[in-house]
Amino acid sequence: MHNHASSTRKLRFATMAAVALLFVGSYCAQGQSSGVDVYNAKCKICHGADLKGDTPGGKMTHAQPLDSPEAVKKSDADMIATTRNGKNKMPAFAAKLSDPQIKAVIAYIRTLQKK
Repeated sequence: MHNHASSTRKLRFATMAAVALLFVGSYCAQGQSSGVDVYNAKCKICHGADLKGDTPGGKMTHAQPLDSPEAVKKSDADMIATTRNGKNKMPAFAAKLSDPQIKAVIAYIRTLQKK
């Protein structure tokens, strides 16, 4: 009986360790996602693949075109603040995205603006 109980404890520990590793792995992956991934998951629905904001979601929320001269002139700090805090009908992403994710998506938007 002692061996069975010991085996059961080892199995439970191994299962808990595997679950913990999966949780930590998914948390780290979420925190380290690329600007492309963040843009596709959070921004593209309104701002579109071409930054023009003419998607159905963009039209509903009056999304600002991110390829406009005004958007291109905005500082990274302004764009980060807008992404964190929201503006007009754009929701705040501070609770949904980490600072590195927000900075990565702004950097990605900058590469699209240059095309």
